[in-house]
Amino acid sequence: MTQAPLDALIDALPAGSVLTDPDTVAGYRHDWARQPDAGTPLAVVRAGSSDDVQAVMRWADAHHVPVVPRGAGTGLSGGASAVDGALVLSLEKMREITVDPTTRTAVVQPGLLNAEVKAAAAEHGLWYPPDPSSYEICSIGGNIATNAGGLCCVKYGVTTDYVLGLDVVLADGTLVRLGGPRLKDVAGLSLTKLFVGSEGTLGIVTGITVRLLPAQPPRTTMVATFADLGAAADAVVAITRQIQPAMLEFMDKVSIAAVDDYTRMGLDREAEAMLIAQSDAPGAHCAAELALMVAACEENGATEVFATDDAEEGEAFTVARRIAFQAVGELGELLFEDVGVPMTRLPDLVTGIAEISAARGVTIAVVAHAGDGNTHPLIVTDPHDPEIDRNAQLAFGEVMELAIALGGTITGEHGVGRMKKDWLPDYLGPEVLELNRKIKRALDPKDLLNPGAMF
Repeated sequence: MTQAPLDALIDALPAGSVLTDPDTVAGYRHDWARQPDAGTPLAVVRAGSSDDVQAVMRWADAHHVPVVPRGAGTGLSGGASAVDGALVLSLEKMREITVDPTTRTAVVQPGLLNAEVKAAAAEHGLWYPPDPSSYEICSIGGNIATNAGGLCCVKYGVTTDYVLGLDVVLADGTLVRLGGPRLKDVAGLSLTKLFVGSEGTLGIVTGITVRLLPAQPPRTTMVATFADLGAAADAVVAITRQIQPAMLEFMDKVSIAAVDDYTRMGLDREAEAMLIAQSDAPGAHCAAELALMVAACEENGATEVFATDDAEEGEAFTVARRIAFQAVGELGELLFEDVGVPMTRLPDLVTGIAEISAARGVTIAVVAHAGDGNTHPLIVTDPHDPEIDRNAQLAFGEVMELAIALGGTITGEHGVGRMKKDWLPDYLGPEVLELNRKIKRALDPKDLLNPGAMF
């Protein structure tokens, strides 16, 4: 790559948009997955508008330069890992939002954080439900890229359930507007949904129209501890067979201890598992749901069950679950998993992960959005110890193979990225994988958009 073409890109964008300082560029090489073989980009572009993104893609198309889109860099699958000689296209400066309380919709730019979307909606007595554990630091554009879920998704659904429209810049720089502020719209193919979860491989989202809900009702919280992993998973199945709780989260012994070390909350470190559940049902229905969840836990051998309608107490346990990634990260480098199974196979998944942990001699902490079968096994490794790192890498693959064998998926919300793509063929099968590739080739024939991610 000669300097002249890059100079042309610099001239086409607002001053200061293109960053080439090596130290600055190095900060954009990784997402949270810290993929060790991430490449070194040619430059970083911080776009401020759809026009900027179009200019970047027209330049990249003309000069055959790959582009890696990036949000807040909080992804956990290597989806924003840089590629040698590519442009990293950061959308962090695109932060506008307009809320329409009459239609209960908002038009959002991708650089706004999930928490900021929630706060803007709350100013109008409204609520944006998708809530990844990293909601305070992850961007709405990144949530779109991976179809993120979170703690509320067991009842309220995931990101795609709230996306009504998208502005998307295609690989050749064309801007298309899909959908809009309409709750029902079935004209043409469902292209809006196609781009949600596409991990920046089909186009770059520069604007999002989301639907909002009335503010969430008050919640009651239940916390139950168990002396057996399988019993806790059985309780989850018993609960979800009868109701849709507003939240139903799982933590195993390793994650409980790590969070307790991190917060000094006084959690039960002897427990093999803990469930944190909430109901936000109206009126007397809330007490009825809570009673049902308590009974399901007691009938499945819970050693202790605690319930509260105090909002601060309930939030303290929710925070304990949210910070599990950071807390377990104190134990060492992490390989982040994100596998899900049908609800009836959840007991088999959590016990199978424990068996893999014991057989490989590596620590695996398990936290889960248990109410929908989406688990996050966190594999602790040491890159400086070849034997530990090798066993951790083997365990990483074995967890995904276990999920597939149980009729599950290799990712429920973090995306395939670059860390999991070797297992995608086994999960999809050859026909569906080729269908995915046909769509990719149709929209990005030069393979400019996030090459090496997903496929």
